[in-house]
Amino acid sequence: MSRAPQPFDHAVRSDERLVLDAGAVRAWSARTAEALGRERAAIDAINVFPVADGDTGTNLYLTADAAHRAVEAVFAAPGAAGDHAPDTADAVRAMAHGALLGARGNSGTILSQLLRGMAGVLAEGADGDHLARALTTAAASARAAVAHPEEGTILTVAAAAATGCWDGGTLPDVARRAYEGARTALEATPGQLAVLGAAGVVDAGGQGLVAVLGALLETITGTAPEALPPSPAPAPAAAGTGETCGPGGEGPGYEVLYLLEAEDAAVELLKARLDALGDSLVVVGGDGLWNVHVHVDDAGAAVEAGIEAGRPHRIRVTHFAATARPARAEETPAHARGERARRAVVAVLPGEGLAGLCAEAGATTVQARPGEPPAGDDLLAAVRRAHAREVVLLPNDTDLRAAAATAAERARAEGIRVALIPTRAAVQGIAALAVHEPDRSFDEDVVAMTAAAGATRYAELAVAERQSFTSAGVCQAGDVLGLIEGDVAVIGQDLTETARTVLDRMLQAGGELVTLVVADGAPPGLAATLETHVRRGYLAVDTVTYHAGEGAPPLLIGVE
Repeated sequence: MSRAPQPFDHAVRSDERLVLDAGAVRAWSARTAEALGRERAAIDAINVFPVADGDTGTNLYLTADAAHRAVEAVFAAPGAAGDHAPDTADAVRAMAHGALLGARGNSGTILSQLLRGMAGVLAEGADGDHLARALTTAAASARAAVAHPEEGTILTVAAAAATGCWDGGTLPDVARRAYEGARTALEATPGQLAVLGAAGVVDAGGQGLVAVLGALLETITGTAPEALPPSPAPAPAAAGTGETCGPGGEGPGYEVLYLLEAEDAAVELLKARLDALGDSLVVVGGDGLWNVHVHVDDAGAAVEAGIEAGRPHRIRVTHFAATARPARAEETPAHARGERARRAVVAVLPGEGLAGLCAEAGATTVQARPGEPPAGDDLLAAVRRAHAREVVLLPNDTDLRAAAATAAERARAEGIRVALIPTRAAVQGIAALAVHEPDRSFDEDVVAMTAAAGATRYAELAVAERQSFTSAGVCQAGDVLGLIEGDVAVIGQDLTETARTVLDRMLQAGGELVTLVVADGAPPGLAATLETHVRRGYLAVDTVTYHAGEGAPPLLIGVE
């Protein structure tokens, strides 16, 4: 492509990249997450549109962090070396897919679509001309994903970045033009959107995008762009001029997000239905997987619309009244006023009933739904939500240990003292929580909780979904499986009888307390039958029963 010289043209240095290879994409994703993490609080502080809920910076950071972790996973995959090393296409697609899965909030969802639009072009080539085309495609696809786009937002900044380099050039030159175009557009946003002008701030999402493009420019040229000047806090009088939300407010009361597996035609119908229900509608993705974001008053209707369109999962509902309009100081909890508690426990639990029970005991809970284990971002968000100087983290699942370890490390980097107790089942977490004493020293508390968890053997009853080979033999679909310490020990036909057998095997090694966690849908009277069985056969053993509600395995057993 030919292009006219511009004032900031310059010769390409020998240390600048002319092609965005896989390693550069990896470095870009890391710098993006780092930049947004560094600027998160500043961006949160100027978030007045579309809702003044102060979380745009956090949402952008979480989205970028998910994208970076997806790229790292590609490089860490077995055999990802030599001839099988990731190429640019692998890296950019992973970055876009990770952002799609981890997108948070309005701006995070739009950022994921921008990355998806770029990935489609950069997978074909990664020189300057391809980057220019990628930015143009990204801006157009992001605008198309927003039901009612407005000027003065992240969409305007994305369009300016694309316009600034539409005629291509070398990779460093295109990156510079995109960054300069975005930065200039960001400075103009207060004059384009009334709520920004009234608050005296630039658009929060747009500032986040400038950080993303700044990270790209630094990756390509090796030189970080000049930092943006600090943004002033929104003018006090402007706090109410934004889109206030909640029952009785000017806007919808809930933010609803979910991933959706659905066909294109169903998604088009979904968009029309959600657009009628609320506003700030953004639907991004494709190829059967979508990320849906909308602000509504009827959160249930928004989720039901997703169910009609396909399979929604990772559903998140946020009540704006809890974030956009704080209560008076005397009505606001201490943690909401910025006062950290001394210590908290964060626990992952299956079933609404069990999560509610542990929440009543003082734990900050993360619910694990069938087939949808919480991600590291969810665990980190829970640690932050606990708002304590010291946190004990109970993953309660062997498969969550790596995600929990990552969340703990990231929380420690933020100055939070975190102890990860490697609990492998919910009953171990319950045992640990039962001996938790926040008044003793942190180390003593962690040792006591670890000992209680370690002294609890665990079992689970499940129903086989298909024929398979197990450590106890071949099972058929519909068989009841009794798993002890994670291994199939008993295969039966009746859940109650299988539970008796499992209990007997566990109690042969001794025990003082049996914990039964019963889910909705378990046979009527199951808990009472098992309590009677223990009482008659094991005179020195006590039994306690909890109800897990929906979303948990039929029966969990713990023996201490």
